[in-house]
Amino acid sequence: MELPKCVRVCQGRTCSKMGAVDVLEAFRVRPVAGFAIAGCSCLGQCGNGPMVVILPEQVWYDRVGVAEVPVLIERHLQAGQPVAAMLYRKFHP
Repeated sequence: MELPKCVRVCQGRTCSKMGAVDVLEAFRVRPVAGFAIAGCSCLGQCGNGPMVVILPEQVWYDRVGVAEVPVLIERHLQAGQPVAAMLYRKFHP
């Protein structure tokens, strides 16, 4: 059985101060079939946000801004290609 696909956008205090609420909304206004979009509690990477995690692949993106959401949607969610230049280097060296 295939695991559900999901985009999680950290809504912790630090990420929220860095614009995570707007990033979450940017994903929600451009839904992608087969992906659930949801906010989540702190992902423990404070100071590197807004953090976005694509599940079940566990692909992490840091410092995601509203302007970058369409790129993530088109390249990662729709085309299945993680955006190398945007990957969180702590988890994807």
